Amino acid sequence: MKTRTDKYNKDGALLSNVAESIGAALGTIAAKANAAQKALRHSSVVHSVEREAKKYVRNGKRSARKSRNVVARKLRRSKLLAKAGRRGAHRAAPSVKRGGRRR
Repeated sequence: MKTRTDKYNKDGALLSNVAESIGAALGTIAAKANAAQKALRHSSVVHSVEREAKKYVRNGKRSARKSRNVVARKLRRSKLLAKAGRRGAHRAAPSVKRGGRRR
């Protein structure tokens, strides 16, 4: 019985052709992606936008820190004043009582 080799040869040639086409297409896509990345990376517009964004974030963090410190300072001050008020009232009462006893 004779084996058929013609069909397999045609399929192999077709697969090889398709593989070459796919490889060429992928290479073109990779080259375009690389070129686009380089163009964006070294662009002065992108650089200035990144710099402004970082500056904006820094200013936001700074203002948040300032407002947080102001709130904490007010809270500490109010606690100290309340404590001093209680202490003053507490000290005043016994001195009045002592004064009354001395008479």
